[in-house]
Amino acid sequence: MKLFVIFGWLGVCSLTAFSDEGMWLFNSPPKKLLSEKYQFELTDTWLNNAQRSSIRFNNGGSGSFISKNGLIITNHHVASDALQKLSTAERNLLAAGYYASTAAEELKCPDLELNVLQSIEDVTKRVNGAVATEFSAAEANAARRAEMSLIEKESLEKTGFRSDVVTLFNGGAYHLYRYKKYTDIRLVFAPENQIAAFGGDVDNFEFPRFNLDITFFRAYENDRPVVLEHWLKFNPEGCKEGDLVFVTGHPGTTNRLETLAKLIHRRDVTLPYTLARLRALEAVLIQHSASGPEAARQASNDLRRAANSRKAFTGQYHGLLDPNTLATKKAAELAIRQQLSPCQAAGMGSGNGHGGSLSGKISNF
Repeated sequence: MKLFVIFGWLGVCSLTAFSDEGMWLFNSPPKKLLSEKYQFELTDTWLNNAQRSSIRFNNGGSGSFISKNGLIITNHHVASDALQKLSTAERNLLAAGYYASTAAEELKCPDLELNVLQSIEDVTKRVNGAVATEFSAAEANAARRAEMSLIEKESLEKTGFRSDVVTLFNGGAYHLYRYKKYTDIRLVFAPENQIAAFGGDVDNFEFPRFNLDITFFRAYENDRPVVLEHWLKFNPEGCKEGDLVFVTGHPGTTNRLETLAKLIHRRDVTLPYTLARLRALEAVLIQHSASGPEAARQASNDLRRAANSRKAFTGQYHGLLDPNTLATKKAAELAIRQQLSPCQAAGMGSGNGHGGSLSGKISNF
């Protein structure tokens, strides 16, 4: 997964927040833009500290180191999987929360792995160099995969770091990411679920500002807290309106570059099927939860994920039912085709974006 930096000009003291468009890789930051627009000089030292303070959770989500001795902050919903695995029928950490008053009380998570990006290397030429001109598409794909696996193996043996070749821009670039792994992670603090997800399923999307959606872990090595060179420091005064704010992490895909045909297929096929499956899963989990407190505890994490997915995909579905959404995408595709080839653009034809006919008209592009 790629590591991004996102920046915005935030009015954090008001009800609205304004953010600039875009995400940037750490090895391709918008230094000129930030300098010209915000008079902020983005240095390599700043970027290196931010990169090595940012954490990827192997169970999904991002976090940050916030102290020299390995203290980590993340969201409660990111930590919920670990909290559930640490819980028992007699001690429900999701419901009751947890606080380790001493280092000895910090609870070791059974299978949690954290990754911290150490370096990025462009290996595009080597990956593409494995493909001969006479290869078919399938052969070319197999050759790239084989070369990527070889690069990862060589890097792991040389550095000891987890090494992943990441495909960027739909194959436009291939970057080797090297991560330092932490596998001894211990729980320090988690609030009770009633405040971590205030309002439950009904309100967690609509009113997240009322939540204490937070959990603290600590990273250990050789049975001792790690000693770090890079971490993010808390500002006791917090942010104020007008501050330039940066966010680093490992965001999920946005699917923003999907074609009009793909969006029509998503609207008419993928999302209706996905929503029906999620509703059925929710119903089963709710029924199981009703059978007793322990069943409710066991099902709670999966139920939360299913409910959140259902709400997210419902929003996507409603958005694609809006004719303006597909009209905007159609106009954007037409503009691209006009730039590439006026004759090709003319072949798009007419259509209102609401039926299979339009999908058929653009299927040959």
